[in-house]
Amino acid sequence: MGLLLWLAFSTAEASWTVNMTPGATEVSRTVFDLHMTIFWICVVIGVIVFGAMFWSMFIHRRSTGQVPANFHESTTVEILWTIVPLIILVLMAIPATKTLIDIYDTSESDVDIQITGYQWKWQYKYLGQDVEFFSNLATPAEQISNRAEKGEHYLLEVDQPLVVPVGQKIRFLITSADVIHAWWVPALAVKKDAIPGFINESWTRIDEPGIYRGQCAELCGKDHGFMPIVVEAKSQPDYDAWLAEKKAETAKLKELTEKDWTLEELVARGDKVYHTACVSCHQAEGQGLPPMFPALDGSEIATGPKEDHLDIVFHGKPGTSMAAFGKQLSEVDIAAVVTYERNAWGNKVGDMVTPKEVLELKQAEEQ
Repeated sequence: MGLLLWLAFSTAEASWTVNMTPGATEVSRTVFDLHMTIFWICVVIGVIVFGAMFWSMFIHRRSTGQVPANFHESTTVEILWTIVPLIILVLMAIPATKTLIDIYDTSESDVDIQITGYQWKWQYKYLGQDVEFFSNLATPAEQISNRAEKGEHYLLEVDQPLVVPVGQKIRFLITSADVIHAWWVPALAVKKDAIPGFINESWTRIDEPGIYRGQCAELCGKDHGFMPIVVEAKSQPDYDAWLAEKKAETAKLKELTEKDWTLEELVARGDKVYHTACVSCHQAEGQGLPPMFPALDGSEIATGPKEDHLDIVFHGKPGTSMAAFGKQLSEVDIAAVVTYERNAWGNKVGDMVTPKEVLELKQAEEQ
């Protein structure tokens, strides 16, 4: 019986803990060590203070015939209980200040990555590398709606992780395109608010290859809980290979913009884009969540002039929850999702928007 209880306790302790973890970087380990040092200082102080208090209450209880002392103050005691806490605070502040200085030192970085929060996804842009992409929740809708068993990384998995090299100083430039978010990866000891119009900086240097998960840590709307972060640290050769592959994808995407697409091809691609970028608001069958998120099935926008449909997807609709996707999706994906919405469910308009039309709109915006 005792063995069973011990095994049960060990299992519970392994799966549920209230303490911080050492993390995967030098800074995260320093933060952990600092946390534990201050924790044990507080424990010692607590034991001394509460021990003295309970000892005094027990020894000097009325039932033993104790007589209260009659005095007003002690200058010596008051000096001691002022000086001693001051010394303790200074001793704690010295390593804490050093750690804070290290955390805020983003100079001499090897890789610079701009992180932009959107409702409800992250955009990663590798500055100087012509590589950028969006990272979306990859947990299947069936798991979220309890129609399938939840996976190991439920709500903590994405379609495209942020990939970084190990042993390099990575600087993060964190901002937002809509509301306040917060980019938080506990294992890296990085947590910074993403604020529209501002850029906050942070950095990390990961020691070992691995996958590190986090979440948006600032309530940012309906799908705040569906905005995970996944950082994958690779060895330098593997990172270089990944970066070359992403650059090739960027070049290929530019070629796809010039391709002559068929209606069927755009609808097939648009199906995937819709279920990644649009389904959380407008739902799988286009029924929406009125009045906040209107239905697309049979809507005047999705069955009306395609120019109006493209305009609202590209620019969004001010004063509503409809975001502008002109900077979030590629020309191909915007054309595909608009075409899909016009030909899915009960919408059988039969026309399509081509990537070239989206490119023309984007170029007109830039002039």
